[in-house]
Amino acid sequence: MKVDQKGHTVTIRDTQGDFTSFLMKVTHQYKTFEKHNIIIDLLMHNDLSTNDIKLFMPLSKQHKKAKKSFVIVTSDFDYNAVPAKLTVVPSLLEAHDIIEMEEIERDLGF
Repeated sequence: MKVDQKGHTVTIRDTQGDFTSFLMKVTHQYKTFEKHNIIIDLLMHNDLSTNDIKLFMPLSKQHKKAKKSFVIVTSDFDYNAVPAKLTVVPSLLEAHDIIEMEEIERDLGF
């Protein structure tokens, strides 16, 4: 697991290729990242199902309650199959754009 911090955003990247252990590490170390916006980089996984992505739902809900952004990045995925409560995008650039927009919305009181 590789963690990059840039300003108020933390990008967490899986370096092992084991989705289950990555999810457990992120969940265990969540307290370390809870005060930042989080990008979960799953670009190295090409075979993720909708159910795999849904496993991040509890973390996403908890993080959004704390008024922070939680974005998952994965390619080759059916983005329409993901629940509306999860933000899933195909690129890191889009993830940063989403976070920027959500920050502006929070600043404006939405």
